[in-house]
Amino acid sequence: MSQFLVQLGNAATVVEAYLTTVLAKQESEGTPPRLAEAIRHAVLGGGKRFRPFLVLHSAALFGASPEAALPAAAAIECIHCYSLVHDDLPSMDNDELRRGRPTVWKAYDEWTAILVGDALQAFAFELVGAPDTNSDARVRADLVHVLAVASGAVGMVGGQQLDLEAGKLAGQPAPTIASIMRLQAMKTGALIRAACEMGAIVGGGTPDERAALRTYGEHLGAAFQISDDLLDAEGSSAETGKATGKDAAAGKATLIGMLGIKEARSHLDHSIAAAIAALNVFGDKAEPLADAAKLMGRRDS
Repeated sequence: MSQFLVQLGNAATVVEAYLTTVLAKQESEGTPPRLAEAIRHAVLGGGKRFRPFLVLHSAALFGASPEAALPAAAAIECIHCYSLVHDDLPSMDNDELRRGRPTVWKAYDEWTAILVGDALQAFAFELVGAPDTNSDARVRADLVHVLAVASGAVGMVGGQQLDLEAGKLAGQPAPTIASIMRLQAMKTGALIRAACEMGAIVGGGTPDERAALRTYGEHLGAAFQISDDLLDAEGSSAETGKATGKDAAAGKATLIGMLGIKEARSHLDHSIAAAIAALNVFGDKAEPLADAAKLMGRRDS
């Protein structure tokens, strides 16, 4: 596992450097200074870069270099960061702490935070759609399509809608295990699944190989969300870099709330095992991705 953490850290370093470069280029092309500063606050200097790691190492299964996969890796991180900026807004989750720092709306203001999210969403598609990042138009089109579906109304945004409806609209049906898992698969799992498939697209994977990585990503996404809920229930703000205990305080439905910690951990173990099994077709080459799944059982941030 220590080797995996080194690999995760190396990926984060490479992605951070790339994001720093492309955001500086964007600013030089005319981004208003305050907006550019707020975008840097949202994107740089924090985060494990877990989704970019998945892109880079899924692509590596097919022999693709990190340089070839970096635009896609950075794009999915931009979508993830935009979602965090908007999720933290007072009208949504009303969080003031993210990655150990004030959230964007708290450090700047709400309207700047909204525009930061808008800009990052657009920038993500600029990164994967630009001809100078990949000369193969089919690859660019596939990347744009997979990212759009995962981040839109049937993916991340739709999951956030379901989450907010459950907490803010009266008369909602009582949550069930199935409804919670659907919400989490959309809000959290869709981008994780997309990260894995985007790596396969960059690397030129076959339809069957793409499907195997989608399956891995689906189970990994489920494991990630359960582990995140466990952190919220059992962790501290100092460990996680964000407020904890909010789900219980807000009465938010989670698998932990429905099943209890012991049974939720059983679901976590099942999801980890299913994710690893989906990688069997790739053999030992997939060890970093298998280690990523194993990490879900021992996260502390």
